[in-house]
Amino acid sequence: MTRADPQLQATVLEHARRGVQLQIVLRALLLLFFAATVFAVPPGRGLLACAIVVAAYAVWVVAFTVWFRGGGTTAVRFAWLALFVDLAVLTTLALLTDLLAPESWTGSVLAAAFGLIPVLAATQLAPGVCAAVVGPTVLLSFVAGVITQEANAEPWSSLLLRHVLLAGVGAGCVGLSRIQRSRVTTIAGLLRDRARLVDELSDLETRERRDLAESLHDGALQYVLAARQDAEDARDTGDPAAFDRLDEALATSSKLLRSTVSQLHPAVLERAGLAAALQDLATTTGSRAGFTANVEVRDWPERSPVDALVYRTARELITNVAKHARASTLDVVLDGTGDPLRLTVTDGGVGIPDGAADHSLAEGHIGLPSHAVRVEAAGGRLTVQRGPAGGTVAILEVPRPA
Repeated sequence: MTRADPQLQATVLEHARRGVQLQIVLRALLLLFFAATVFAVPPGRGLLACAIVVAAYAVWVVAFTVWFRGGGTTAVRFAWLALFVDLAVLTTLALLTDLLAPESWTGSVLAAAFGLIPVLAATQLAPGVCAAVVGPTVLLSFVAGVITQEANAEPWSSLLLRHVLLAGVGAGCVGLSRIQRSRVTTIAGLLRDRARLVDELSDLETRERRDLAESLHDGALQYVLAARQDAEDARDTGDPAAFDRLDEALATSSKLLRSTVSQLHPAVLERAGLAAALQDLATTTGSRAGFTANVEVRDWPERSPVDALVYRTARELITNVAKHARASTLDVVLDGTGDPLRLTVTDGGVGIPDGAADHSLAEGHIGLPSHAVRVEAAGGRLTVQRGPAGGTVAILEVPRPA
């Protein structure tokens, strides 16, 4: 976990807490296994010593559970140390029963519990910790087997095969821990991206509302106010020219309002398709901003699920040209001949400066970056760069829908 990523840290910590909770359940089962083995298959000698070890382990399990429930973050971070206590208790019981009563089956039954220790370690979501526990587990189990091999008369082949299997189980648990950690990291990344997208969409909505207010105030509203003044002049003086100015102001305001409504919800996109909508958008914007717009369409599908995404991105790009490029020409190419589908917007303006996108984002202008996020979410890519002959070239690529 890194301090630089609180979202990742919090997510991993929460999943690690759940892992330790599972570990507590498995540890309780291990305790029951110890007690059942010692008392159901009692050793011929050393029963009291084994009972004392099991009782002490039971007290420790209860104490650890209580500490974990009240220990907060610290308990989660250091819960892995408890695994070495489990291993020490198991090794002690196995050696006691095998050395004091080699004729009994108690030690052989207890040896099976070594396979549970790697499973306990896998719940930590820390492959390094899991490996650090698995290694000593296999080693101590093998050493205990070697020490008691003569007393148990276990063939060396059986001893070796048993520990090869235990090592394989341990390696699998380390791999499982690694996979689980990777999944948790992915989940944390998705949560972080989701939070960022929510913030960006909120900022985008605010920006669009502000742009709409500015568009209405600086455009249609000014002509409506002028029309009102002309209406008063016409009423007071009866001047025919005032009626002409009134008619012109109302016609212009009506045109501006239709343009604004079209930007909010381009009906032409639904009626005539993306090509016609882009032609209308480029022509209308060009007439207001003073550049000549040319739209070329190459075998674009008549209706495509990505049309709305492409249109919204194109609208942002063309609006930026009108605001910042000081361009005299604008070329829009809608290319549906291959896969991915491609939109290219090229202007003949001053060109985007190096680092302008990062600088704009740092100042809080998230219009184009938010569209880039949407494009990436759809599996596509949006690049904006300075053209080889000047101006700016923006290329949007999205996978062809199946």
